[in-house]
Amino acid sequence: MAEPIRVLIADDHEVVRDGLRLLLEAEDDFVVAGEAGDGAEAVRLTGELQPQVVLMDLRMPGMGGLEAIEEIRARWPEVAVVILTTYNEDELIMRGLRAGARGYLLKDTKRQTLFDTLRAAARGEALLHPDMLARVLNQDASTQMASRDKPVLTDREREVLAGVARGERSKEIATRLGISERTVKAYLSSIYGKLGVDSRAAAIAVASQRGLLRDLQDSRG
Repeated sequence: MAEPIRVLIADDHEVVRDGLRLLLEAEDDFVVAGEAGDGAEAVRLTGELQPQVVLMDLRMPGMGGLEAIEEIRARWPEVAVVILTTYNEDELIMRGLRAGARGYLLKDTKRQTLFDTLRAAARGEALLHPDMLARVLNQDASTQMASRDKPVLTDREREVLAGVARGERSKEIATRLGISERTVKAYLSSIYGKLGVDSRAAAIAVASQRGLLRDLQDSRG
């Protein structure tokens, strides 16, 4: 049996941390490694406890979530960060994704969505639900004209990026395109290099900012 996914919860409200702990520890494949009440404590505990996933509130006293995400991603790039927020603020969430978070959750999300998102993050993937993709595309439409410097992606890289934007796993992309998973990962590495990112969620965020997702949607339509 696989080891449970170690999760660090970072939120300044104790009642939120307690609720998340109860939800996660009711599942066999999760264990709460620790809890933090602010960004600085989240960074310190990430170094001490080495969780696989950090659930990070964006609005906390002292060091906020965005700064903590940047520091964690710089010091421990193998640790996945998932944004946890009460506020449905597109720009703040997009900044978090560009900083390296692998996804985001609103605090009123359904428990199955919470579990699925954390499992995807632990696998190194980004699970973006339809409402998230809609927000990305809406922002993309408003920023597309302002972002003229678009990296040149090959046709195959565009197909892989489109699959990532739909939330497909590497195996699913490989099957659809008739290539190996290793080849998909090679394309992802190339895409990351061109976009200057190191995760799927960040690739989607940056691609959105530069108008690439709207281009992909238009080409499919």
